[in-house]
Amino acid sequence: MTDSAGSEDPKEDEQYHLEVTDEDVADSVLLPGDPGRIETIVDCWDNGEVVADHREYRTATGTTDGAPISVTSTGIGSPGAAIAVEELARVGADTLIRVGSCGAIQPETDVGDLVITSGAVRQEGTSDEYIRKDYPAVADHAVVAALAAAAEELGYDYHVGLTASTDSFYAGQSREGFRGYRGRGSEELIEELKRANVLNFEMEASAILTLANIYGLRAGAVCTVYADRTTGEFEVTGEQRAAKTASRAVSLLAEMDEQVAESDASEWHAKLGLE
Repeated sequence: MTDSAGSEDPKEDEQYHLEVTDEDVADSVLLPGDPGRIETIVDCWDNGEVVADHREYRTATGTTDGAPISVTSTGIGSPGAAIAVEELARVGADTLIRVGSCGAIQPETDVGDLVITSGAVRQEGTSDEYIRKDYPAVADHAVVAALAAAAEELGYDYHVGLTASTDSFYAGQSREGFRGYRGRGSEELIEELKRANVLNFEMEASAILTLANIYGLRAGAVCTVYADRTTGEFEVTGEQRAAKTASRAVSLLAEMDEQVAESDASEWHAKLGLE
């Protein structure tokens, strides 16, 4: 056992996996999976530059509509996303928004639409190592409101609702594995989630939301639908929609925070409105 309550890594200021310090990262951070999406996201901003690049974790920082913003890629899955949340929290980030792609399982969600997560089914194992299974994975209400307002402003079709986060792209999302293999109960699983009004599958949101709530951070998620599981359609389209929506949401959250600071409210609520 070490004497320190923090990381055993000898670099006190720089985080072990992300290689960032508190001077590198804004309070609000977008979290895509693919490091290759960093440039796509930065293109949505006023300005930005890469400040760290290590393993799957690439981080850039800049401004959007004048508001400070960062983005850190997390790789695929909740284990990598949880590392990013841990280390970003350690350098002062307080608002985290997952930005990605997903498979939709309801007939009203089409390829190219956005899904804004209000809460998530914890069908991944990472968050189980932090807290009991019945602890909810819920998005911050102000983040959800800002994402919905941003999608409206940008004219994108979007849906707000529940997401299922999995550890497996194939068996865990009721897809066939190699040689047609089906995971235990996979066919029944997707039908159960459809009946329960879950909108989509992805692989990181529930861990991000769970850890954010444990640590008192704000978090949310927005994903573009690439796969329509009700029709079998798949297309990588509208890649920038989630990025533009999340980026705009960060600047709206900055306005919302100013409204709270100027009022007697303890946090943002709908009656404060948005200009």
